[in-house]
Amino acid sequence: MTSRTLIVFGLGYSARALVDRLRPDGWKIRATARDADKVAALCAEGIDAQRFDGTAPVADVAALLDGASHILLSAPPGADGDPVLNWHGGDIAARAPHMEWVGYLSTTGVYGDRAGGWVDESSELTPATERGLRRVDAETSWCRLRRDSGLPVHLFRLAGIYGPGRNALETVRSRRSRRVIRDGQVFSRIHVADIAAVLAASMARPNPGAAYNLCDDDPAPPQDVVTHACELLGVAPPPEIPFEEAEMSEMGRSFYAESKRVSNARIKEELGVTLAYPDYRAGLAALLAET
Repeated sequence: MTSRTLIVFGLGYSARALVDRLRPDGWKIRATARDADKVAALCAEGIDAQRFDGTAPVADVAALLDGASHILLSAPPGADGDPVLNWHGGDIAARAPHMEWVGYLSTTGVYGDRAGGWVDESSELTPATERGLRRVDAETSWCRLRRDSGLPVHLFRLAGIYGPGRNALETVRSRRSRRVIRDGQVFSRIHVADIAAVLAASMARPNPGAAYNLCDDDPAPPQDVVTHACELLGVAPPPEIPFEEAEMSEMGRSFYAESKRVSNARIKEELGVTLAYPDYRAGLAALLAET
């Protein structure tokens, strides 16, 4: 393990959890970030980083990819498609014979709205939002590159992500929480530490072409999570607001365009993952204990 090198395109919140998990085991990490300040901060902590915001190629992509054994693709697609694929798909494909694992972070939004019904990795992809459509296109494009080049691509469809600094406890403390009620609305979630655990398990047992849903065991209405966070903090929950009356941004409203329950059976059965936080109650309790 100590000789392996992970390249992260877009070192954000979820990718950081994986990096922090791997570095103590001797992994070498190289990464890209969107702005110069983030690049400087990564370099200061010993991560070889270059700037990449999707509008131009990485300045020295050969140095970035040299000796890479694993790649994590964490940069979101834009209106013009996947930026990494657009600028560096050929560079990455050229290294296919040397790659052990490539992971693409997607979203459960690719399944669209199921009116609260269950989906698994074999379910039809019927995205209901522009973001979901872009993810389906990106997944399709990376899988096409896998078929054409032999690149060992894996797809990871992430549910709603929470963890340190990004959770219902924080929104309650900052008085930004709301309980928006829409009948039958349920979301699936995943603690960022469990995302890292699933990715690490896949890296240890590659299965190119596989897709995995990353979510916990308990899809739940969003207002239930807010209410529980308030209970943990000993404060009164905010008033309920009917969805039709709630003032929201276009992006905020789009999250309520989909309601589904996502199965995580495959990460358990194929990768042997045991979730550290099988539901939001366990996750929030642990986050509270850490503060």
